[in-house]
Amino acid sequence: MITINLICVGGLKEDYFRAASKEYEKRLGTMCKLTVTEIPPAPLPQEPSDAQIAAALEKEAELISKKLAANAVTYAMCIEGKQRGSEQLAAEFERYAIGGKSAFNFIIGSSYGLAERIKSAADLRLSMSEMTFPHRLARIMLLEQIYRALSINAGSKYHK
Repeated sequence: MITINLICVGGLKEDYFRAASKEYEKRLGTMCKLTVTEIPPAPLPQEPSDAQIAAALEKEAELISKKLAANAVTYAMCIEGKQRGSEQLAAEFERYAIGGKSAFNFIIGSSYGLAERIKSAADLRLSMSEMTFPHRLARIMLLEQIYRALSINAGSKYHK
């Protein structure tokens, strides 16, 4: 069975985002072993300097590194990453599984992103879109796309 390890910097404050996340976690529970880990964002002042942001990202990187599943394919979610269609993500999961990799880390950073060392260490940099979305929505969108990819691979009618 495929293992998905989703590491998120920050939590979901709004009830509707938490409910959506729980729904996809429930759906995915029948298709994979899913772990969602929330890491607290490093505190920053209201108007942080570039140096303060870099230091915060490094602190978050330390915590992220400790939560990464070993021997897993790692996706860093970042704006400069490559976009993939649902079918492409499904095909990647299949290709990796055929190659003996069935564990995947997905990392969603804070609203300031991820430290460069996390992105550099990742196997793939993945972008959701060129559009800008609320940061908290990224988790829901990613969970939905993982669910969609696994549904495609299972031959389900979910994907249209």
